[in-house]
Amino acid sequence: MNNYMTATVNFTPPSTNCGKCPRLCRFRKKYRDSHPHWHNAPVDAIGPLSALLLIVGLAPGLKGANATGRPFTGDYAGGYLYQILGRFGLATGTYDGHLGDGVTLNDVRITNAVRCVPPHNRPTAAEATSCRSFLRNEIVAMPNLQTILALGKLAHDAVLRCFDCQLPAYPFAHQSNYLIADRYRLISSYHCSRYNTQTGRLTDAMFTSVFTDITRAMRAPQ
Repeated sequence: MNNYMTATVNFTPPSTNCGKCPRLCRFRKKYRDSHPHWHNAPVDAIGPLSALLLIVGLAPGLKGANATGRPFTGDYAGGYLYQILGRFGLATGTYDGHLGDGVTLNDVRITNAVRCVPPHNRPTAAEATSCRSFLRNEIVAMPNLQTILALGKLAHDAVLRCFDCQLPAYPFAHQSNYLIADRYRLISSYHCSRYNTQTGRLTDAMFTSVFTDITRAMRAPQ
């Protein structure tokens, strides 16, 4: 395991006016001007740093997390994700698509590989690199973390790069399952987007199977 992954850090999320990615700053400003009531800033994670499971998504959705200020909140992907978390006892309360809906995560933290909304929901490789320190430090700051769920290839690769892993040794595939850094179980899935579910690329049975693997990994003796 790399030394920087064993150190204890105080995790600090990006500032409201983070300027690491000029293209994302310009896009954010556009919606601050046109939709001033939206969040329109880097989106912090939700859930305790003491969690056993970290879910890593792609980036905030324009009318989802970018508007509401909470990961996977306010759009189709969020509604589906919180629903399945509830099925497995990983969330309680009623999801209603906004910050005050009362959903509580149980041993789960949710974040994104890129913290600001990108145009067309497509961050560049450079933007993922610029945001990587936040993801890496967040992982290090989770003392009980056992399992990481990556939703989509970009999230999968972002997690691996936090550990300086060689990507060809850990190819992305739906329900791939790797032990990384001799410590964490990285389980990956197709993203739970409306497009993937409506086209059948990700079925409910497939996503349920992923969470069956996750809960099994969380309960396994360490």
